[in-house]
Amino acid sequence: MIPNPVKVAAPAILLAPVAVPILHGLTGIAVVGLGLFAAGTLVNKTVKAFTGSPKPPIRKDDYPLD
Repeated sequence: MIPNPVKVAAPAILLAPVAVPILHGLTGIAVVGLGLFAAGTLVNKTVKAFTGSPKPPIRKDDYPLD
């Protein structure tokens, strides 16, 4: 059954003026979230670089010869 075009178009026309600001708001939230994620990752890597790695690199002289 095909819906009546008026029943489909009326809500779309009423929501059209609000759709663009909502889309811009969601995009802004996504961009800010990505920026916070990148900054957090950078801080985490910097702290690990200055404090030392919790797992030191494996040295060959720690193991017996094969």
